[in-house]
Amino acid sequence: DIFKIGVGPSSSHTIGPMRAAARFVERWLAETGDLDRVARVTAELYGSLAMTGRGHGTDKAIVCGLEDNWPDKIDPDAIPPLLERVRGSQRIHLGGKREVAFDEKTDLIWNKRQKLPYHVNGMRYTAFDAAGAIIVTRDYYSVGGGFVVNADEAAADRIVADTTPLPLAFHSGDELMALCEQHGMTIAQLMLENEKVWRSETEIREGLLNLWKAMQDCVARGLRSPGELPGSLHVKRRAPAMYSDLRDRPEASLKDPLTILDWVNLYALAVNEENAAGGRVVTAPTNGAAGIVPAVLHYYDRFCPKSNEQGVIVFLLTADAVGILYKENASISGAEVGCQGEVVVACSMAAVALTAALGGSVL
Repeated sequence: DIFKIGVGPSSSHTIGPMRAAARFVERWLAETGDLDRVARVTAELYGSLAMTGRGHGTDKAIVCGLEDNWPDKIDPDAIPPLLERVRGSQRIHLGGKREVAFDEKTDLIWNKRQKLPYHVNGMRYTAFDAAGAIIVTRDYYSVGGGFVVNADEAAADRIVADTTPLPLAFHSGDELMALCEQHGMTIAQLMLENEKVWRSETEIREGLLNLWKAMQDCVARGLRSPGELPGSLHVKRRAPAMYSDLRDRPEASLKDPLTILDWVNLYALAVNEENAAGGRVVTAPTNGAAGIVPAVLHYYDRFCPKSNEQGVIVFLLTADAVGILYKENASISGAEVGCQGEVVVACSMAAVALTAALGGSVL
């Protein structure tokens, strides 16, 4: 869950709200049989979501989510025409089925001076019947990394822990290291055993390789997409020109070995620009820091002589363990720890993961 495939530009302000909107319609309207009673729906944003949501595409994400689109499945190229249709007709297809009125000016509410009690990224979804009576209302919190909880699941400002018993549970770096030493395991091996509680080893490997493919696709698209990023600032994409320069001067690496770092920076930049453009990225652990882990993994894959598929598996499992430590003991939410905090987490994940993939020991 640390790694999720979604769309940019923000895991907490884009992916989280889209998931919350889709979950609200699915769980509290479709599954309860109340969808056919809905005549109107509203979404209210609080705290950081209200303050910076427009720049992060929160409004767009909510519209897409209400129409039963999920971050890991929606085609980024399909978002603009969907928004044009909803805004032009002021009608929305709840759950992709029930067409109701939806005017963003009145039904998408930005409460910039208010906060919900449990987290700075709060949102409230409400469905009304034809008489204007409330059918159901639910509060959700986007707590970073695309993770979403509702008010029934929140306590203080933390996610309620998954109660599934794990064979090798850990809650701190010291516990993780002690378990590895006690059982003679690497971090990746320990993580694999824990992941088997939810899915088979084959499914784990397939899922991790699917994440790796999504990272590769994101970098490739970032390298071949010239032009400007969306928005009024007219920021020009830099990755395509930088790629052309490095590709056309292969002898530069013979003069300066540090040229390799230019490639690593390029991979990260390609992801970041795709994220800013609303493209498909992998939270690693967030959209704000999404370029770091893929960039270092690309370095391993393309510049390390002994790189292989198993090394990619080890890399991602190890990075996941480090991400869990931050998520449980601190935060991966930029609204709580700042964008620098997200980057610190990603750098830690990438550094430990690369060490493991290259054969470094736990101790």
